[in-house]
Amino acid sequence: NCASLPETLIESELFGHEKGSFTGAFERRIGRAEEADGGTLFLDEIGDLSLPMQVKILRLLQERTFSRLGSNAEIRSNVRFIAATSRDLEELMGRNLFREDLYYRLCVFPITMPDLSRRYDDIMLLAKYFLEKFNLKYSKNISAFSTAADSNMRSYSWPGNVRELENCVERAVLTAKDNIIHTYDLPKQIQREKYSDDPYNIKQSKTLNEQIGEAIKV
Repeated sequence: NCASLPETLIESELFGHEKGSFTGAFERRIGRAEEADGGTLFLDEIGDLSLPMQVKILRLLQERTFSRLGSNAEIRSNVRFIAATSRDLEELMGRNLFREDLYYRLCVFPITMPDLSRRYDDIMLLAKYFLEKFNLKYSKNISAFSTAADSNMRSYSWPGNVRELENCVERAVLTAKDNIIHTYDLPKQIQREKYSDDPYNIKQSKTLNEQIGEAIKV
């Protein structure tokens, strides 16, 4: 993950280093590019790489060679690259923050992943996957989402995409009082009165007496 490492560590992580090449380098370290020889190297969030690191990645892509930090020896590595980013690389190129030659070198077989809101059928498939994951993590036995909760989740726009969905399901698993996730277990921004499975369906903006009155009628 190119965004998770500080600039000073990315080069060592990718290309490795020799003993004594910098403070704390007590032994030789093999980098990811060398370990991946004959295989695949996945560079996540490549849009966050600095321009100097982009140059070094480009060299590896074009020449299949690199050098460890602290060494002039060239090492060959036959690696298949897969890169991903959540940023608009064309917009970054327009601001001179991403190299055009690297972009076109990577862009051999581009795949654009639509936002979760445009993948209607994936929402509950992913939600059920996360439900199983957090059932196991928190020793719960929640079996399903209520019909209303399902409708709420399908109609929500998910601006945070899959990460937001995962956090939503984790919260619901933690707050659920029985073996079904209801609308009131979901974050407020996802709840819709139209699809509420709250037996009282009370608007929070009403006075206490009005809410009591409606509850009694129910």
